[in-house]
Order: sequence, then structure tokens, then C-alpha cells
Amino acid sequence: MSRRPIIAGNWKMNKDITGAKALIEELKPLVAGAEAEVVFCPPYVDLPEAVALTEGTNIGIGAQNMHYAENGAYTGEIAGEMLTAIGVKYVVIGHSERREYYNETDEAVNKKAIKALELGLVPIVCCGETLDEREGGQAEAKVVGQIEKGLVDIDDITKVVVAYEPIWAIGTGKTASKEEADEACGWVRKTIAKMYGEDAAESVRVQYGGSVKPANAAELMAMPNIDGALVGGASLTADFSKIVKY
Repeated sequence: MSRRPIIAGNWKMNKDITGAKALIEELKPLVAGAEAEVVFCPPYVDLPEAVALTEGTNIGIGAQNMHYAENGAYTGEIAGEMLTAIGVKYVVIGHSERREYYNETDEAVNKKAIKALELGLVPIVCCGETLDEREGGQAEAKVVGQIEKGLVDIDDITKVVVAYEPIWAIGTGKTASKEEADEACGWVRKTIAKMYGEDAAESVRVQYGGSVKPANAAELMAMPNIDGALVGGASLTADFSKIVKY
């Protein structure tokens, strides 16, 4: 089955509105015509401007997180309905930094993924192991457990994008070998097959994330289980276009 690659840039807590405008204007012509689906995920404060600047282009805009409630006394949170109201199309859910720094659980990830799908957002659901877990032979168990708990009770799993990100490779300059990355993305696909069937698993796009850069994008994307990339630091410059057009 042919799965369209999806390359998403996670800007994290970078780029104020001035910087966001400049980067979007620089990247628009550079990523035009890309075969891959292209997504930018700026900070919340940049989202309305990002949506406006990319209207009519091949760039979709995503948020870096959302709450599963429609509204309420959740100080500092943003509802999915608020995202769709301004034209956001994607949302990153369960990034390792959210899990580590803000105690986000697999159960919360599951609630957010279900809510995102209800609203028509494309959830990019993250999973991945620490260095200790990999060196201790626990990498597969960690990834499988995150998928089993985070993607349970999904009505249409084919609308979910999964991002496998080994935590030890995020922002460290270390990258999983293409074989390691493909094996782990395969764990994701096999787990989804057990949960939702082989046909559904073959339709789900699985990204790799973790120090993806122009120099290694093509070899990663050539692997059979890797359908895209969730890019951190390298998405903050014009070099992102080289990953998009790997």
C-alpha cells in the first residue's frame, strides 16, 4: 500500500510572531510542490498568523498540544475547538517532553487523540523509549505499551499519524540507525495490526523523529515502515525544505 509521506516541523518554544512570519515566508516557495504532506507546528501565539500566511499553499498548520475538554477551569490550557476555530488542521499529542516535564500519561494521550479525531484534527501521536530502556532491552515493551494504551478505542485509526521518537535521539544530535528506526516503526505497525487489523495498520503513517536533518532524511525515508518525519531543531531554518524534498 502506498502511504503519502508526512513531514512535520515541531517548532517547540521557538519563534515569536516576527520570527514565525519570516520563517514561513522563507519556506513557502521552498516547499511548494513537495510530494510529501507538509506541516508546521508553531507555538500557540503564532497559530492564527501561521494559518493566514499559509492559506492556499501546500502547508498545513498544527498545534503542539491540546486539552481533551471543550472548555472549563483548566488554566493555561487550549481546547481542540479553539484550534479548529482558527483553521488548525493537526495537533501533536504525547510528545516525550510533554510526558517528561508535565507528567502527561498514556491515558491523557488517549483522551486527546479521541477528542482530536472527533473534531476533525489529525493527531500526531508520539511514542518512544529512553536510553536506559533501550540499553536494558525494554524499548519494544515501552513503545508497544504506549501504543496499546494511547490508541485504544479509536474509531478510525487510519486517520491517526504516529511519530516514533527515541527520547535519547531528541535534540542530542544522535540518530537511531535507519535499521533501528525502521524496526521500532515496525513495532508500532504490528501493535496497531493486533488492535485494529492488518489493513488498518498498513494505512497508518508512522513518522520517525529524533535529530532528523537533510543529511539523513533520504535514507530514513527509504525504509519500508517509515512514512515521514517529525522534525525539531532542523525545522527552524530554511534547511527544513531539504528534508521535505528529501
